[in-house]
Amino acid sequence: VQLQASGGGLVQTGGSLRLSCTASGLTFNKYNMGWFRQAPGKEREFVAVINYTGGGRYYGDSVKGRFTISRDNAKNTVYLQMNSLKPEETAVYFCAAASSTFTSQATSFNYWGQGTEVTVSS
Repeated sequence: VQLQASGGGLVQTGGSLRLSCTASGLTFNKYNMGWFRQAPGKEREFVAVINYTGGGRYYGDSVKGRFTISRDNAKNTVYLQMNSLKPEETAVYFCAAASSTFTSQATSFNYWGQGTEVTVSS
């Protein structure tokens, strides 16, 4: 199984980025997909999760109203649209796949990508 995240980069405060994560080696439409992030020296933080059909979404409190998670099962890809970015959101963003639970708990995710780095300049 591989989860390949992309789309990170440098953006100014208030700017936007769209992250993508393409999966291979698993039946994508049977997995709930999540995004997490980890800033230097901090614990991994839940960002968003979408269920296997795309009909259910759940967000971390700090990103509600600014971030949108979506998926395209035909392309085996999950997206994270990030708007109004803040410097404190500078982190490595990881995508992950969960086979049986719709959850924000990192320990419930079976597979993880390598991460893509997002830097928000002030």
